[in-house]
Amino acid sequence: MHCLSLMISFKCLLLPQICFPSDTTPSFPFPFPFPSLSSRSDSTSISSVSSSISFHPKLKARALPEPTAQDQQEEFQVLTAIKTEYNEIFILDTPKSRLLLLDSTHNVHSIFNKEEKRTGSYWVMGDEFASLPAIVPEGPIAILGLGGGTAAHLLLDLWPSLTLEGWEIDEILIHKSREYFGLSDLEKHNEAGGILHVHVGDALSPLVNVPGGYAGIIIDLFSEGKVLPQLQELGTWLNLKDKLMANGRLMVNCGGADCNSAEISPINGGWVKNSTLKALCRAFPGQLSWKKMSEREGENYLALTGPFPDSTSWSAAVPGWLSSNVEQWTPCGPLP
Repeated sequence: MHCLSLMISFKCLLLPQICFPSDTTPSFPFPFPFPSLSSRSDSTSISSVSSSISFHPKLKARALPEPTAQDQQEEFQVLTAIKTEYNEIFILDTPKSRLLLLDSTHNVHSIFNKEEKRTGSYWVMGDEFASLPAIVPEGPIAILGLGGGTAAHLLLDLWPSLTLEGWEIDEILIHKSREYFGLSDLEKHNEAGGILHVHVGDALSPLVNVPGGYAGIIIDLFSEGKVLPQLQELGTWLNLKDKLMANGRLMVNCGGADCNSAEISPINGGWVKNSTLKALCRAFPGQLSWKKMSEREGENYLALTGPFPDSTSWSAAVPGWLSSNVEQWTPCGPLP
């Protein structure tokens, strides 16, 4: 048995050994994303061979309890490793979950738990996005940046009558998500009539539209570990605003703080350190709310357009494990 011992150094999240059959030497169409690792024929402790997997700003791990010896020996399987026009796709499988690593940063973009749809011990934007249907009109919801479908799974699990329109630019990633992340199950009508329609193409193109507009649009667009630069432009948000029906809303993963920005407003705290939020504020003056996840949860900024929601009614309309999340939003004041 050849084993690769992996350790995610960020936030103390530990991945156990990845094990291959003894007569197999793993090979990949691009450099293996954990260069400090080597194929091993012994069962050396995981702590003796480690490599950091950098978590995408859109997905960071919560601190987990110290793993037991049994956890450390849990086997992982590499399901696929392929390079496409847009990504380097790397999918890991464990008895309890599957992980999707993307682009040359090899950041974790999606975690699909086999036992439950919510992400549980991991913080993923899908958990946040799942609160959106409670505060938008009845109608289709778009997901721009479908990826492995984590958000779509959770949305249809909690709100089974939804019609989702998912956009993803990487067709091969869609094929892999159907094969390994159960995406194809969502493309069939469920008992409540809900369904996911998958579209391959540019999520910011004029083709992203439906008659009457979207009730909500979820934006989760990253490349090479960074928010797409178009999301820092006023025109992008004005175009997306026009795609909403009356009283529709956008919910946006804005990524982390801009490393080169020192702007802080005494009125707004730290939110102006994020260029995507600043562009949104200009497009939705007086109609934007924000929140920043804690350090434990990744420190990403989220944005929500539209009038500031009543947190009491919103909290009552979502599952209990989401109720405290919706109480953390704050209205954006004017830019300094």
